[in-house]
Formats: sequence, structure tokens, C-alpha cells
Amino acid sequence: MGKLKTSEKDVLKIIDLRSKGNSISEISVCTGKSKSVISKYIQGVNVLPQFRSILKRKQGGSKARSEDLWLKSNQIAQKYVKDIKPRDKIFLLVGIYWGEGTKKELNIINSDPLLLRAFIDFIKEIDVAKNRIKASVRIYNDINQNEAINYWSRILELRKDQFFKVETIEGKKRGKLKFGMCRLRVEKSSKEFKLLMSLISVVKSQILPS
Repeated sequence: MGKLKTSEKDVLKIIDLRSKGNSISEISVCTGKSKSVISKYIQGVNVLPQFRSILKRKQGGSKARSEDLWLKSNQIAQKYVKDIKPRDKIFLLVGIYWGEGTKKELNIINSDPLLLRAFIDFIKEIDVAKNRIKASVRIYNDINQNEAINYWSRILELRKDQFFKVETIEGKKRGKLKFGMCRLRVEKSSKEFKLLMSLISVVKSQILPS
């Protein structure tokens, strides 16, 4: 079934409702249109002066509800997670590597320093010592190489002599991570790589049994 088109009549109704101080949720109820459609058509709509304070109060209430929901969600998350135990780290490692790791050797590249720090911590559970890790950095050519290595060395708590390569690519860092991406490769990791891939395979079989 194809998408229902938004007619000119619908658009005019959305604009009229918005100009009278209605929230996106209220307009959605009135028109039967999705919030994403409504958001598209209310861009630049001037709310009539007599309705501006009403809309502002609604938006303030929405913000307060959102903040309250974030607080409650965080409290629930704390209860779910509690203390992360060694077995939990194995499953987290499986999840990280399943989504981000290479499938030929124990090797992962990412721009998220916290994800890479977690990877370094979790591979200890399969007996990979930190001194077996070799790192390389991929940066745009307007990023200072020494600053990038200093950053990743500090944030990942790796020695600078563990960084063996800096790859520069054409482009600007604007809108991207300030210090590029970092690749972590475990030396002589055939045994641990096969173990990790086997763990992923077992998890897959449990999720989607044949």
C-alpha cells in the first residue's frame, strides 16, 4: 500500500492550526498526519501574537516532560545494569565486535573513543593483554598528526610506541571527530580471533535457532 499524499487542503489546515498555537502532537491528532509530516510543513509558520504564549507554555511543558522521562529512564537503566561482571563483558565484546570488528583478524576501527576503550577492557576476558595491541590513526590532512596520536594514546591509555602508522586522507575535519579514527589490531591473535568469532556464532544461533 502506497503512502497517503498530503493534499494542499491538508497543508493549509496544518499551517492554520500551527498559527493558532497548536503543538505538533495536537495537529497530528486533528489531521491524522504523522509528526514528521507536520514538522515539514510548519517550518517558518508565524504563530499569531495572541497564541504565542500558549504555544510557549505547551513547548515548555513538553521539555519538562522530556527531562523527567530522561531522568526516570536513567534511573531504570542504572537498575538494569548495576555492576558489569566478567560474563557481561564477554557478551558486550561479542556485541561490539559483531557490529564493528573485521572478519579476518582481531582488528577494529572506530571514531568513538569510549567504544574502543571498552573493547580494550573487554578483550582481557579472552586473555588479550594490552601490550599486544598495535594502533594506527586515520586522520584528515588538516589534523595535526602528533596531536592526534597524543589524544588517542591518552584516551585509550596506550603507549605511543604502540602506534605504528598514521594514514592521512583528503578532506577537512569540519563536522567530524577532531582527531580522526583509530584502528586497534591485536598481534598474533589467531587463537583469540577464532574464539571471538565462535562466540559470535553461538550467540547468533541462540538468537536465530535453525
